[in-house]
Amino acid sequence: MLVNLRKAVVNPLILYGTTLFLICFLFSDQVGYLSYLTIAQLFFVPSLLQMIVQLRKLDKLILATGMTAIALLGFNMPYPVEVFGAVVYLFTTFWIAGIGIDRFLKRGFTNTAELMIDLGLVYIAIGGMWFFAYIGKFDIGFSEITTWLTAIHFHYSAFMLCISVGLIGRVQMTRLYKVCALIIATGPMTVAIGITISTTIEIIAVSFYVGAIYALTYYIFRLEFPTLVQAIAVRIPLVTLCITILGSLLYAYGNFSGNTIVTIPNMLAFHGFLNCLLFGTFTVIGWALQVPVTKQKPFNFPASKIRGKLRNPGSHYPGLVDQMADYTVDGKLPFRTIDFYENTDRYQLFASVSWSVWFKPFAFIYQFISRKTGQLNLPFSSVQMEMTGKVQLVNEQLDGRRKPRVWIRKIGEETVFTAIYSQHQSNGRTYMNVALPLPFSSMHGILQAAVENEKLYLTSDGEGDTGTYLAVGRYLFQLPLHENFVIREMDEDLLATHDMTLFGLHFLHIDYVIKEKMTKTYTKIV
Repeated sequence: MLVNLRKAVVNPLILYGTTLFLICFLFSDQVGYLSYLTIAQLFFVPSLLQMIVQLRKLDKLILATGMTAIALLGFNMPYPVEVFGAVVYLFTTFWIAGIGIDRFLKRGFTNTAELMIDLGLVYIAIGGMWFFAYIGKFDIGFSEITTWLTAIHFHYSAFMLCISVGLIGRVQMTRLYKVCALIIATGPMTVAIGITISTTIEIIAVSFYVGAIYALTYYIFRLEFPTLVQAIAVRIPLVTLCITILGSLLYAYGNFSGNTIVTIPNMLAFHGFLNCLLFGTFTVIGWALQVPVTKQKPFNFPASKIRGKLRNPGSHYPGLVDQMADYTVDGKLPFRTIDFYENTDRYQLFASVSWSVWFKPFAFIYQFISRKTGQLNLPFSSVQMEMTGKVQLVNEQLDGRRKPRVWIRKIGEETVFTAIYSQHQSNGRTYMNVALPLPFSSMHGILQAAVENEKLYLTSDGEGDTGTYLAVGRYLFQLPLHENFVIREMDEDLLATHDMTLFGLHFLHIDYVIKEKMTKTYTKIV
């Protein structure tokens, strides 16, 4: 572990930052409390960044340039030089935020721990903007000290804390952890909104934030770490926050009630000093001893290469799948359900669409887009309508997946869905791999099948590869979107339901009645 610590802090980039900070601390004419932000910019931020990201030479050069600009700002410089230095540092923070966005786009809305790290990397850019406003002395409606405090807030409470919470999640994630992470992730913004708009919002936001910090502190004391030394080191920052955050709560209450309890000088002397000395220092030391390994695995399933409208599909094909037995090894399906998937063109669909009340305004607006794209172009009305459709083969080289076939469904003359079906295997399970081409991208639903009581269940909210993904360029990231299908036989028909959720909130329900097409027979009269 000491070897890990030496690698984390005894390297050219961090030694350079440490040297710059010592020069600023010993020789610059900065007011003492300003060094709280300077040490974060020169030591804490680059130290944490290199723990979670494999920095290239270009990354290190950009960081070193930003650190140099910060060091120069510690001395009296002409105003244009100071503004230029702040711009250089602002660019550096945007570069770091770009790393966070790149990480997110390779994974998407999955794995709360990694999302917290991504968010921390993005938050540093907001800190950079507030620092730029402070150095430039721009009038943005706040006092100079408030502008500086907001900058330091986004370096410590946003960047450092979010990354630390993410690393805690790499150790273990539970429901309590996810709730705390959500509050802490949104805390910097909700508190900032409260300060700007309403003292009531501010006191509510700070109260939730304080509760999340205390709950997370309880949580981290229940985790096991490789050594006692690391356990102590990573707990000290949160215990420190439990003490210093009370100052923030009292300050917010003072703003709310109109009775000053804690002043900004008090906050700087107590809150700022302890957060810098204990929270900042031990956050770096604690995680440098051993950085938890991410549990996030890269997505390896095949994705369609088709983007935009599918043009000139191939010849007619009977069904969406060749054999339903590939998907349903754990139960017995009625013949008609199997036949529908293997001989889809023999059936006609009647659909009734119901949008959730909260989503109807979005659904109404989305209609103007869906009519252009021909995807999820569902009617606003709940009246049952017939969906006509046909299944056609798609060129394997064009799509990139095994034996793809497209099912184009229409209501009247308008295309409702253009879904390209394929399949892939992973860890002994066969998944239904469905792609919906979109402008410059494609959305993928990876569904797993199960049979229970002669009903077929298809869901994107399952195990392994299941999920809803968006493929854009070289990125494939998971969306907070899930769909569930249930198909059962009723007399001579099939009844199906299709439900969709966004961030766990239900927004769409479709009822299908699936009937076998009537075939006309003619008798020759002699």
